[in-house]
Amino acid sequence: MPETTPIFPRPDATPDRTREVPWWREAVIYQVYIRSFADGDGDGVGDIAGLRSRLPYLRDLGVDAIWINPWYPSPMVDAGYDVADYRDIDPVFGTLAEAEALVEESHEHGIRVIVDLVPNHTSHQHAWFQAALAAPPGSPERARYWFRPGRGDSGDLPPNDWRSRFGGSAWTRVADNGAPGEWYLHLFAAEQPDLNWANPEIVEEFEAILRFWLDRGVDGFRIDVAHGLAKHPELPDLGPDGEDILSPGVVEHPHWDRDEVHEIYRGWRRVSDDYAGDRKFVAEAWVADAERLARYVRRDHLHTAFNFDFLVCAWDAAALRRTIDETLGAHTAVGAPATWVLSNHDVVRHVTRYGRAETGYPRKDPQRLHGSPVDLELGTRRARAAALLCLALPGGAYVYQGEELGLWEVEDIPEELLQDPSWNRSGHTRDGCRVPIPWSGEKRPFGFSAGDASADPWLPQPAAWTRLTADAQAGDPGSMLELYRAALRIRHEHLALGDGTLGWDEATPPGVLAFTREPGFGCVVNLSGQAVALPAHRELLLERLWRS
Repeated sequence: MPETTPIFPRPDATPDRTREVPWWREAVIYQVYIRSFADGDGDGVGDIAGLRSRLPYLRDLGVDAIWINPWYPSPMVDAGYDVADYRDIDPVFGTLAEAEALVEESHEHGIRVIVDLVPNHTSHQHAWFQAALAAPPGSPERARYWFRPGRGDSGDLPPNDWRSRFGGSAWTRVADNGAPGEWYLHLFAAEQPDLNWANPEIVEEFEAILRFWLDRGVDGFRIDVAHGLAKHPELPDLGPDGEDILSPGVVEHPHWDRDEVHEIYRGWRRVSDDYAGDRKFVAEAWVADAERLARYVRRDHLHTAFNFDFLVCAWDAAALRRTIDETLGAHTAVGAPATWVLSNHDVVRHVTRYGRAETGYPRKDPQRLHGSPVDLELGTRRARAAALLCLALPGGAYVYQGEELGLWEVEDIPEELLQDPSWNRSGHTRDGCRVPIPWSGEKRPFGFSAGDASADPWLPQPAAWTRLTADAQAGDPGSMLELYRAALRIRHEHLALGDGTLGWDEATPPGVLAFTREPGFGCVVNLSGQAVALPAHRELLLERLWRS
């Protein structure tokens, strides 16, 4: 049957999960977009209480850790990625005491906790930025950010031509003594001023923030915009085509993927190495190619980095194999494990991507395919195969909340309900992949919020999700949820899976990927439109789950 992924041991296989490797080299980590995971207090927004109540679900799913999107005090201009205080919890999510209890309870369930760190910028309400606004040009307070005079006779033009990722100029002008004054840099929203990492005070502060959370038992950090911290000191113009760091060969960008970021991460690695228990960093680094990405995971740098080349790859056997080979080759050269990911809170869910005629993610213009026809049955079938491929590959993997339920992108949210800041500035929204997930029942909010008088979820759920709730899928051997549970169980039990290597089977028809992993494990992915015969095997472990 096309587009299926049977996983099986060879006839001579003897599974034995006895080896010991650092957990982060092969962990399956579940991304919790906290405002959309589970609402414990009934206000329509997910929170720590809701997450704590669902820890048994995550334990039974079989994940090794959770990564929690930002939960810090924030004006929520960018869903918490505009941090006002890095050492506390926003009241909409709970309290610091609840966060500490969550870490402890997660560990009791055998689940590690990774928190999101946002080092490229702060909120405009952060105490440092408020002090900078009150201070004069040239002051130490302003030196924490990128304040510069404007160009032109009256300074009316921005200091350079850099563009915000959310649309428009990356510069906003402030008033000094009641008159138009300097400009400050923000590569994202105007309410997210960029920090100046050439300032030693910033380096010292963030190493202290790392220790604050490590002292509370967290097991690692996901680093937001890890490729963006360093800027060229002269802030040169980019020109009309200068924003595209993702084109191969672009290695001298003035604010993306600069060499100076690596010294920052060497310092962070020294901090994490002071703590027992194999603490982990994972970098969100959008860079030009696999070799550039591997620079972030050298032995004295970060531990892992998301493999976005795999995420954006089209549903095509040759393209996927090329991406897998390039990733494994670059990571093996520096002694690091690969990290596979299919979806996250910033990209269109892969059920939808794989159901379109164009199956890749157009990262240069992510809105281009919005609203184009989707075959959800086809996308779901491919998503099942992609999940098993992802979990069979060497290294670690991430599961974005709801992908284990087969959720699709919600592309018909009314405009007046959209909350993504990029919507107003660029016409692009990420809200479709952030819709609260369905837990139970036949009516919205599908068990997302606690209490009979709970508020509507902060984003509306499709009525059709009634058949995708966790309760509806539990125990159904043909469901996506049970597929993930079975695959994660096998991954934990079989010695061949997790960290390690693979060997391709070259005697496969076009459109088919087949590889083996020692000892005694094989994976076949049929992306063609034709049925193919399976290689010799002793047992088809997931046969009852992948047939449709």
